[in-house]
Amino acid sequence: MGVLNVTPDSFSDGGRFDALPAALAQARRMVSEGADILDIGGESTRPGHAPVPAEQEQARILPAIRALAPAIGVPVSVDTWKAATAEAALRAGGRIVNDIWGLQRDPDIASVAAAHGAGVVAMHNRESADASLDILDEMKRFFERTLAIARRAGIPDGHVMLDPGIGFGKTPDQQLDALRRLPDLCALGFPVLVGASRKSVLGRLAPRETRPDERLIPSIAAHVIAAQLGAAAVRVHDVAAHREALRVVEAVRAGSVARP
Repeated sequence: MGVLNVTPDSFSDGGRFDALPAALAQARRMVSEGADILDIGGESTRPGHAPVPAEQEQARILPAIRALAPAIGVPVSVDTWKAATAEAALRAGGRIVNDIWGLQRDPDIASVAAAHGAGVVAMHNRESADASLDILDEMKRFFERTLAIARRAGIPDGHVMLDPGIGFGKTPDQQLDALRRLPDLCALGFPVLVGASRKSVLGRLAPRETRPDERLIPSIAAHVIAAQLGAAAVRVHDVAAHREALRVVEAVRAGSVARP
């Protein structure tokens, strides 16, 4: 899943792709490099971000979705927790709703996804980190609520993917623990997406302070580990480098250098 932030203030690449020509060029570049899904977001969710009204969020993302969805050749996902934005994006050609609040923030978003037959990525999140929690138990309880909401709305289980939410509502140690215990999350029976790309927890492991765009190598390491532990998909900024790394994972699994 390639990340396309059409925002002026995203933590990693804010302002680089908020103009439509730049966004379209970046989308085409990521698909040419091997992205299977494009995830388009119009509201930064970095720590301390300013909330964006749904109308402004839609003004940012809809031109890109309308231009890309019919022609890009891969599904377009919309990164939003707002039902109104999800509705507009799905009408514009989006096929997946990527909700950082796991269908639990806006009570109407699950029914919007169900009405459109859309896929859903449900991410674990909390308002604030609590170091006393066993993060796996917390995620399981959270996803029990998410799945109950999805089923009541009529979203088939086969349309749901879970995301442990690296970088959201967890201490740095809990983020690493969530990644380490990924097989237990996969055991719930749903495909799991991991989005550790350029996250601050990776910067904490460096011998010096690093900018988000300096975290490619640790991002690849985290996502290779995720793939080895059962992740079905990874959400990344640097598609080509990740595709090369994950090709090695796939070859080792297959025990063959033959390309699929």
